[in-house]
Amino acid sequence: MVEGMNPVAEDDAVFKALADSTRRSLLDELFHRDGQTLGQLEERFAMTRFGVMKHLKQLEDAGLVVTKRRGREKLHFLNPIPIRLVHDRWVSKYAEPWAAGLSDLKQRLEKSMEKVFEIYIRTTPEALWHAITDSDIRSKYQFGSRISSDWTAGSRFEMGSPKSPELLGEGTNLEVDPPRRLVQSMVALWGEDVKSEGTTRITWEIAPVGDSCRLTVTHDQLREGANEQLYGGWPMILSGLKTWLETGQLLTTPGSLMYS
Repeated sequence: MVEGMNPVAEDDAVFKALADSTRRSLLDELFHRDGQTLGQLEERFAMTRFGVMKHLKQLEDAGLVVTKRRGREKLHFLNPIPIRLVHDRWVSKYAEPWAAGLSDLKQRLEKSMEKVFEIYIRTTPEALWHAITDSDIRSKYQFGSRISSDWTAGSRFEMGSPKSPELLGEGTNLEVDPPRRLVQSMVALWGEDVKSEGTTRITWEIAPVGDSCRLTVTHDQLREGANEQLYGGWPMILSGLKTWLETGQLLTTPGSLMYS
């Protein structure tokens, strides 16, 4: 993702990256198994290591692949958010409910122990942190749910809906470092099918980039085969956050305000 890139240029980068069959195949490999190293991906293609690196670099520039360091290894993760933004721009008024699919890849996400999502938002770190921790603003992009906490390390947070006295989720703020990093443990409570999944971890990382911010959300400590509801809503949540901060408008794709 290029610093200061406008929405049209962002779309162009996504379409250009997806136009090549090898790059689409790389996304398919990460779709099948997220968090692979360059060496693991290289084994699946009849080309040089340098060739695979060039294709991955273009996918990274388009925001479709996010990398994370784990010791000496560099892991690659599929990031569906740019596709979600394209979807919201042109397709959302015709879309099925959001749970039916997250992207034009038209397949279900493979279950993984870790999911990484990255998005660039034209805002300040302080405004972004406020949008993450303010209950009123949070309700504008996280399905209408509200969050309450005193936002200190070790404190509790709760997520709820005006429609019901039952909590949608709860957990602990493990690290609180405004406006840079927030780490939370979370137990999902919105349905019997997710309550049994137990505790997972969510890490929000904010980095200033020119006049914008890069927000990376890592949802990990998921069991193998975890219920997709636990992490499947992140593309819509983060798309709604970007929409609100940059335009002041609500994202109204199907399901986006289901708890309001």
